[in-house]
Amino acid sequence: MKIPLPWFVAIPLAAAFVLPMFGEKVRKTSLAIANGTMALLFLFSIFSLGRQDVYLVGRWTIPFGINLVLDGLSELLLLTVSVVSFASMVFSIRYMQRYTGLSKYLSLFLLMVTGMNGVVLSGDLFNLFVFLEIASIASYALVGFGCEHEELEASFKYMVLGSVASMFILFGVAMLYGMTGHLNMAYVSQALQGASLRLPVVFALAMFLAGFSLKAALVPFHAWLPDAHPAAPAPISAMLSGVLIKTLGIYALVRVVFNVFGVSPEQDWSIHLSWLLITLGVLSMVIGVFLAVGQWDFKRLLAYHSISQMGYVVLGIGIGALVIAQGGSHTWAALAILGGLFHLINHAVFKSLLFLTSGSIETATGSRLLKDLGGLAEKLPLTRTTCTIASAAIAGIPPFNGFWSKLLIVLAAVWAGHVWLAAVTVLVSLVTLISFLKVQRYAFLGNTPAHLDSVKENGGSMSWAMGFLACLCVLMGLLLLIPDLKTTILDPAVNTVLNGIQYAGDTIANSR
Repeated sequence: MKIPLPWFVAIPLAAAFVLPMFGEKVRKTSLAIANGTMALLFLFSIFSLGRQDVYLVGRWTIPFGINLVLDGLSELLLLTVSVVSFASMVFSIRYMQRYTGLSKYLSLFLLMVTGMNGVVLSGDLFNLFVFLEIASIASYALVGFGCEHEELEASFKYMVLGSVASMFILFGVAMLYGMTGHLNMAYVSQALQGASLRLPVVFALAMFLAGFSLKAALVPFHAWLPDAHPAAPAPISAMLSGVLIKTLGIYALVRVVFNVFGVSPEQDWSIHLSWLLITLGVLSMVIGVFLAVGQWDFKRLLAYHSISQMGYVVLGIGIGALVIAQGGSHTWAALAILGGLFHLINHAVFKSLLFLTSGSIETATGSRLLKDLGGLAEKLPLTRTTCTIASAAIAGIPPFNGFWSKLLIVLAAVWAGHVWLAAVTVLVSLVTLISFLKVQRYAFLGNTPAHLDSVKENGGSMSWAMGFLACLCVLMGLLLLIPDLKTTILDPAVNTVLNGIQYAGDTIANSR
């Protein structure tokens, strides 16, 4: 079944405009439309696996018209966005009962999904920026949705730094347009081939790196994230950490670096850029995890771990870029990129689950401070089980999905000749494990405080969403063990990154 690419943008966009018409009196209808939309996008993303496509909007040929591109990398991100969005929307059915303005929440949620799908599919730089802004503006509003002092302050801080990031990205787009006369990624990529490391190229690349690193909350661009994630409703925290920072930050960064600028031994910026990515990855891993250990607010602890885990992804991508830039074996480069991309989708699942479990705990107890909790293992058995699974996954304990992607990154670092990077990766995993043992000890073990004696498990849609993601944490390791799944889901994304500027030729050829 061939799904037209505009449907991934048009369907959630149309639903987002329809939902405010229903208001508060027909909450069930609003929830049914929103959940039906996300279920449909989930199915569409599955049907789109394993195919390449270029859609010419308005039948205008590139580079004169807008085009949407589906390749291995974009289909992987589409699937990831749809999985996390579907689980978060199902969780919202019960979780959002304590909030007013449900139709506005659902509309903003779908606008954020629209923007992320647009970023993933966009074939030109300016429309990538437009969709990025749609997702960003919706997320600013959703962070402050509770309208309390903490939420509004976090939303304002996020909006200011997010706007700075958008300004950097727009400057980068303008510089490339001035140099090449094109906005289409394929034509920009062809124009940049053979370009030397001159000032305009360096400036444009620096603008993209700063902007996308801010969107991804990599150290030292992370200041907005520790406030924004705890302030948002739990399903939105799951979306921010699970998919938003990946699509607006990591995906866009990888797309621009590998498929527009290109990484190869012939490009004189490649080695410098590779070491910069590795440095950003290591800094994010180490600083993020050590800041997380000292946190007592459960959601703030998870927010710092988002910074740390994004470091793993960038480290894997950076090692792959370095191997390519040095003219090394494509086998080792592919292993490193596979580890980075696999950890990206693994993190989307287990971190979203952790934020949903934090929402379940907060809904049941009225608190997310670990010092105020205790003995919840008997009171919230499902929440405890799913939280334990997600904690084991993020710490890299086998056989959960996080173990396999971290193992790939460690092996790639060793075989690339950088044992110290492998050692740092293992150390950060150990500190991550310590951090989540602390969560288990203070939230679920020990004696139950008197004020929590009447606590009961959250059933219904919240339990279904957590159970769904917990099952994925267990089953996603099979992506490496079952060749057909790996070939269909992971290998096309790795090849898109690994082949770099071949993206330009494929896009132009498929558009004719």
